[in-house]
Amino acid sequence: MTSLPVIAVTVGDPSGIGPEIAANASADRRVKAVCRPVLYGPTTVEELAAYPVGVVNADAGQRAYDEVVRAVADCRAGRVDAVATAPINKAAFAAAGLPWRGHTDLLAHLCGVGDAVMMFWSDTLRVVLATVHIPLAEVPRALTSDRMQRTIGVTAASLPKFGITNPRIAVAGLNPHAGEDGLLGREELEQIGPAIQAARATGIDVAGPFPADTIFVRASRGEFDAVIACYHDQGLIPVKLLAFGTAVNVTLGLPIIRTSVDHGTAFDIARQGKADEGSMVEAILLAARLATPTPTSLEGAFQPHGVR
Repeated sequence: MTSLPVIAVTVGDPSGIGPEIAANASADRRVKAVCRPVLYGPTTVEELAAYPVGVVNADAGQRAYDEVVRAVADCRAGRVDAVATAPINKAAFAAAGLPWRGHTDLLAHLCGVGDAVMMFWSDTLRVVLATVHIPLAEVPRALTSDRMQRTIGVTAASLPKFGITNPRIAVAGLNPHAGEDGLLGREELEQIGPAIQAARATGIDVAGPFPADTIFVRASRGEFDAVIACYHDQGLIPVKLLAFGTAVNVTLGLPIIRTSVDHGTAFDIARQGKADEGSMVEAILLAARLATPTPTSLEGAFQPHGVR
């Protein structure tokens, strides 16, 4: 028998719900049937007593960081097969003096890559973010043609690992009505459109830019396999509306497999037994499937529009 993949499960910020959902998800029978989860970070009452509950804390931010570093090192060394992360807190990272705003840029740094991309995976809708944790006012300047073309390229190269052999990618416009031919903004004409054309010239099946108020509906109905959104909330609002609690955050472009939950640290319900581990379960299950990419393990895993 082939041994089950080993999945590092980091517990995230110990002042939030991460330790609870990581421990509960790791004990879930569906998880234990397909992998061997290994917890990274404090989970017992005694261990968690060192961290305040439900508040931003520098020590908690540092511990969350340390466990991610340890898990990534083990994954790169082959001691574990993938990493599934519970949520960290950006303010706690900042309080600890850490420069990273989230897992994605930290993981890119730890793995020495410049093109890490955030994708949210659900059965109904897959969304990739061209920009992530930056102020909305900075998005137009950050959304260069080069950034968009690299995002399209990483997305097209990564989706076959999920069983999507010939991915159909759509790109959302930044402005209302995708700029209306320059009347409502020129980013579509000057940055986004040229990036799409350059990607198409390399053989990638990508189209757009499309108005953001309709493209997610079209993709959710099966017309496209993934949508590239221009900024954080543009992409996450439709995903969370359709699949909150079951969507999985996946980092594309890394030399390791990394998945995560679709929510934050939820300080307001930490250590009250109220947290739902559903998204953490889905994150570990997806990590396990990606770590065992055989026809049997992938069959039926990525539906309804993933496999064609």
